[in-house]
Amino acid sequence: MCRIYGYFHTTASPSEVRTVSALQRHGGPDSTGTARAPGWGVGNNRLAIVDLDGGQQPYDLDGRVKVVFNGEIYNHDTLRTQLRRRGYTFHDRCDGNVLPALYAEYGERFPEQLDGMYSVAILDQRGRPKLVLATDHVGMKPLYYRWDPAGRSLHFSSEIPALLGFRGAGTGAWEPGLDAYLATKSPFGERTMFEDVRVLPPATTMTVPWGEAPRVVQRTADRDEHGRLGAPGAPGEEAEEAAVAAAVRRNLGFEVDRLLTADVPVAVVTSGGLDSSLVTALAARSGPVHSFNIAYRGSWPFDERHFAELAARSAGAHYHQVEIDPAAFPSMIEDVVWHLGQPNADPITLSTYALFAAIRGAGFKVALTGDAADEVFGGYSRMRAAAEEAHAGRDWRPGYLDALAVVPAHLRYGLYTEEYRNLVRSRSPLPEEALAALYDGTGPVLERITRFELDYRLPAYHLRRVDHLSMASSVEARLPFCQRSVVGPGRRLPDALRIGGGQVKRTLYAAAAGLVPQELLSRPKQPFTLPITAMLAPGWPLWEYALDVLHSKRLADAGQLAPEAVAELFAQQARQPDDTTALTLWALLIHEVWREQFRSEALRGPIAAVAA
Repeated sequence: MCRIYGYFHTTASPSEVRTVSALQRHGGPDSTGTARAPGWGVGNNRLAIVDLDGGQQPYDLDGRVKVVFNGEIYNHDTLRTQLRRRGYTFHDRCDGNVLPALYAEYGERFPEQLDGMYSVAILDQRGRPKLVLATDHVGMKPLYYRWDPAGRSLHFSSEIPALLGFRGAGTGAWEPGLDAYLATKSPFGERTMFEDVRVLPPATTMTVPWGEAPRVVQRTADRDEHGRLGAPGAPGEEAEEAAVAAAVRRNLGFEVDRLLTADVPVAVVTSGGLDSSLVTALAARSGPVHSFNIAYRGSWPFDERHFAELAARSAGAHYHQVEIDPAAFPSMIEDVVWHLGQPNADPITLSTYALFAAIRGAGFKVALTGDAADEVFGGYSRMRAAAEEAHAGRDWRPGYLDALAVVPAHLRYGLYTEEYRNLVRSRSPLPEEALAALYDGTGPVLERITRFELDYRLPAYHLRRVDHLSMASSVEARLPFCQRSVVGPGRRLPDALRIGGGQVKRTLYAAAAGLVPQELLSRPKQPFTLPITAMLAPGWPLWEYALDVLHSKRLADAGQLAPEAVAELFAQQARQPDDTTALTLWALLIHEVWREQFRSEALRGPIAAVAA
């Protein structure tokens, strides 16, 4: 696991490169490496997980191919054996060392051979130089880039603040970004909140020939993979429910076993819900495992520590209860927003940040989580509601899109100034291709929604959050539900095995039977999040902090939000707290912190500090 960065068809000073490296060293504190020549440079910060003494990057092939890599390649032993038969030699057993040889054999189609989570950058000097970037099948390892069409140059990095450390990187905000953010809780697709910064989508290969524009290929077969080569059998649509559940359980168990392999201590995150409890139970079958849960000091709604402890104890795991004081939240917000690089409206970001810090503090560098199960197996109430509306012959789309948003569309525009309202009224807050996949795609409603959630919402809203906030504390998060042998069959589930009889995640609940305590299987589903409605109230530190950040003069200067509309939100929340008002205030608070942090003049301080 690493952080990577580089530039192509341009120049960067040694000081500039050091600054970019330092800005994301928290994600790779164990070693650094760079390779540079006139017009290009690549580098990495390493978090050593496999072969702690090896794995020096950039990897090299005959001095003409340089590779930097972020992630884990789980089938590296198999690939290394195959490549040795073709005459390649390897000096260590680190997973990434197969990449130069794999690229030499397969060229730009090398990602088709990979099973894991990754973002890869390859500098190929054989003939006319070119840069090749590639991301994994669901976007577990983000890669941000800035293309300058005038200079035909490209910069890339694993994190946005590091990318902005390159000289000339634009920090201008994408003007419609606030509306997109409030509509989806984080921009979808290639978009970020910066006008000139993009993120490479999942299952994408970008090739940049020297002096030419990028060529981008979406690896459709990679996204639609039905199962991992060599994994246990995948279920078919015609299978009975019990057989499908058994296959899912077998595949998930296979992946959990694989993801426990490391040369450093591995932990699991247990929230108390079905997904993480099942991962904990499967992990514990391989031997003693340490389980971590986050909770908040005091008495709050949605406290799941009892259920998390029950799941851990039932599995025989060593249970660690992490407790944080809500009074500390204001001081954490700026760090969280900085590491994310752009606003994410889920209050769980604070909990995620604190949890991974505690995991690393306890001596663990890897943690398995239950993320992505809801997207794969149909776990959201908005999915069930959409299916019910469609079955009744009603238009399911407005309600589904409002469920994705911080605040429904009919209320969102009331928060804006007239000028900003006019700017965004005729623009879609979601990428057109995402809407097309959702509305115009083939197949049943749930199948289309699942495709949309996996391809657009999951990478933008969940996976980048997990990646950035785990690596902020030098912890590698591993995601069993994102592995191909789980995602592929999950994509192919018929609607009735996804949601039916008023139950979400039918197949996954069936797969967990006998492994997860019945008390957890029968409890009502609730979101794993911060109880923001109760915490954002008069008398609490978060309330005073929000009042200060969302001061009317600040909002008026920014020119997007109507100060009187935001003041009315505070008044409503003080009179009668409710979830929508609280989440809206929270989201606006996070956006304003981001806007202040990433103004050009505000960025000079952090960048100068790491450059010193």
